[in-house]
Amino acid sequence: MSTISIIGAGQVGATLAFLTLERKLGNVILIDYVEGLAKGKALDIMQAGALAGFEKNSIVGTDDYSEIKNSKIVVITAGLPRKPGMSRLDLLKKNSEIVSSVVKEIATYAPESIILVVTNPLDVMTYLAYKKSNFKPNCVLGQAGVLDTARLKYFIAQECKVPPQEISTIILGGHGNSMVPIISKTTVSGKPLVEVLSRETIERVIEKTRSGGAEIVSLLKTGSAYYAPAGATLMMLDAMVKDTNSLLPASAYLNGEYGLKDIYVGVPVRLGKKGVREVVEISLTDKEKEALHKSAAIYRQSIKEIL
Repeated sequence: MSTISIIGAGQVGATLAFLTLERKLGNVILIDYVEGLAKGKALDIMQAGALAGFEKNSIVGTDDYSEIKNSKIVVITAGLPRKPGMSRLDLLKKNSEIVSSVVKEIATYAPESIILVVTNPLDVMTYLAYKKSNFKPNCVLGQAGVLDTARLKYFIAQECKVPPQEISTIILGGHGNSMVPIISKTTVSGKPLVEVLSRETIERVIEKTRSGGAEIVSLLKTGSAYYAPAGATLMMLDAMVKDTNSLLPASAYLNGEYGLKDIYVGVPVRLGKKGVREVVEISLTDKEKEALHKSAAIYRQSIKEIL
């Protein structure tokens, strides 16, 4: 039975813990530095398990990192959430300190694990985790593209009045304003999106996707999105635990793919039990490739500020 550790018992971490047990992906170790927080949420989740039927899998809530020693995957959700008016890059300094300290513990107690980063700014924090852990690049990845793609599917489906399952699309690039929707490969019920929606409508949908997280932050006022981020992370966990070789967008290390080197940015990857099995290169228009390179350049600058 797999053990999945989740660092950070906030809304995303706790929701992911519940979903992981509900999906029966393995046992969960939930960690938070706030005394009693992880333990209390773990107790609540296990009592819910008596109703949801995942009693065969267990969850331990703790502030003791030694508990993660047998983990196959460690998910980092710890960090400050965005607040209204705060950009993702505003989070850079504080969250880099948090992620660095967490990665040190992972390297000590779970050196054979796969690190999956959810903390923002996502692509920068994933590169930081890679550098601080000294893990192989395939064993460190970030969750962003799955979430952003889900948001784009939702907004397109709303415009076209079809189920999101009938939308085929993918978002590459950074998690935030520099995301790169691959419209050239987007279809609705098998038809190219450009034949279904006007260019003006497509641009409006893209903008809604880019600001999808910020809109939720402005509405909640005291927090940020957590159901969709947890669900997106669960999809990646499922692929790795079950070794499905699924093709999903993720923040992955590039070593020449797409003309980029020594950077983490969102690209299509195949996921399995060893993390990133392969970075898949798909054909992009010149405009899409240019946007991907601009996205990477933004995060290179941020990396310089923390390393």
